[in-house]
Amino acid sequence: MKQVHFQESGDFMAWTLDSAVERHKEAPYTFYIPSDEVLDRLQAGDLVKLIFMAEETLDNGCEAERMWVKIVERNASDFRGELVNHPVYLDSLQYGDMIRFNAVHICSTQLEDPHAKEMDDYYNYKVIVSKDVLEREQFNFMMKDEPNNEHDTGWTFFSGYEDDDYNADSTNFQVVSLGVVLNMDDSIIPYLDAEPPSAYERDVESGKFVFVEDYDWDAYYSES
Repeated sequence: MKQVHFQESGDFMAWTLDSAVERHKEAPYTFYIPSDEVLDRLQAGDLVKLIFMAEETLDNGCEAERMWVKIVERNASDFRGELVNHPVYLDSLQYGDMIRFNAVHICSTQLEDPHAKEMDDYYNYKVIVSKDVLEREQFNFMMKDEPNNEHDTGWTFFSGYEDDDYNADSTNFQVVSLGVVLNMDDSIIPYLDAEPPSAYERDVESGKFVFVEDYDWDAYYSES
């Protein structure tokens, strides 16, 4: 939901507000938005952060700026506020401009939000994925080894299309936040606390993950 906005004088401004709600729908485990509880508490004087999108990518590559707006007036889910940042790239905006926006545009506030802790965990806890998983945006095999540190979950994810040579090359794997794989498929949440060593494979017919009873862990550890 992008909206073209105008200054209160009526002059056209070459920017739009991006919908934080839509961004969250696309990446629910990595893109935080304030909970309804926090949104309900917002009032005049509170600061909220909005995503100002350039109508066209600027010469410097900038597509958007996230900036703070101080709420001046609220009417249900509609707001009016004053820009309290000095834009770095969007020269069509100025400090003090009055901005009209909706709750769907708010990507952050300065109010305490219990829901933010969940999002922090999805970001702070790490997993290993093959680059093929990231390219295909899907995984069909996952295994859990002993974690290496407090933020390591011990999980490694494979697309299932990698061959032995691919898996033998450590450069074909990278560490990402847990939320990245949950954005692809959050049906794995019930398995995340499984005791290591554990391995699960997606069943072709049902699409669900099933425990691999006969996984050869001896061979795995001998190759590690």
